[in-house]
Amino acid sequence: MKKRVFSGIAPTGDAHIGNYLGAIRQWVKRQDDFDNIFCIVDLHAITVSQDPTILKAKIRELSGLYLAAGIDPKRSIVFVQSQVSAHSELAWILNCFIPVGWMQRMTQFKEKSRKRKEQVSTGLFDYPALMAADILLYDTEVVPVGDDQKQHVELTRDVAQRFNSIYGQTFRIPESLIPEVGARIMGLDDPTTKMSASETAVGHAINLLDSVEVIQGKILRATTDSQRDIVFDGSRPGIYNLLVIYELFTGKSRKDIEAHFDGQGYAALKKELGEVVIEGLRPLQTRYRELTADPTYIDSVLSEGADRARPQAEKTLTLVKERVGLG
Repeated sequence: MKKRVFSGIAPTGDAHIGNYLGAIRQWVKRQDDFDNIFCIVDLHAITVSQDPTILKAKIRELSGLYLAAGIDPKRSIVFVQSQVSAHSELAWILNCFIPVGWMQRMTQFKEKSRKRKEQVSTGLFDYPALMAADILLYDTEVVPVGDDQKQHVELTRDVAQRFNSIYGQTFRIPESLIPEVGARIMGLDDPTTKMSASETAVGHAINLLDSVEVIQGKILRATTDSQRDIVFDGSRPGIYNLLVIYELFTGKSRKDIEAHFDGQGYAALKKELGEVVIEGLRPLQTRYRELTADPTYIDSVLSEGADRARPQAEKTLTLVKERVGLG
């Protein structure tokens, strides 16, 4: 039996190359190795304020990008989180078994709430419980995540073990899967922070649907440093980030990349990187335009995906409710 994988991306802002290199492309490559469930986690999106019309559009856009990148609905389940109500129901039950102190240790909440202060929603504080529900509903064994989400998978493991210790074996204990390279693509404008869809600065991220001219402009303006040599040096975050992006799009070794750019300047690196990214995204963008030309196709994939996901989710939820005495 193949191991079960569950992962998802929130439809907030524009999907970017950090999502693609660190998550979506990895899912596509391993599609035949696992039993896959890939979700558009729209309930996570509303932990911060959203324009309803834009959110609906972004859900469809992200769904189309999953499919355009190569997620095959015949080999993987693709669905929208809010279409399977068991996610919300299990999240509430898990809330009742997660100590507040565990939530208070979540570093990502601290980072995200720093700017918002009083405007922080309870949902933003609590969303690791929903993420745990997402994972545990499907007997998930492997969770592909970026390194910033590893702590949330650890929380999921802790709550599953806590619940099992009280009520007997109920949940499978999942493991995180973090890519060796590309788990954390950084912002072009600030290479000390992770590339994020919630960041609105124009030069921050390369979005998957950006035009040729926009991609070239963003890379040309990307932050580097005052040195000259082009090498993979983690202490130089700007140049290191650009080289990692180049590495992931080309598949070349770091030794070969350094040799290729030996004696050249940053202008040469940025010019070639722009070309590499443009060509790397071209098949995805072409396929996306083809898929979205038929307005009914994405809806049918998502509806079928929810129908396939729902029985497993409801089976787990029914067992949990029996164990705790509900219903």
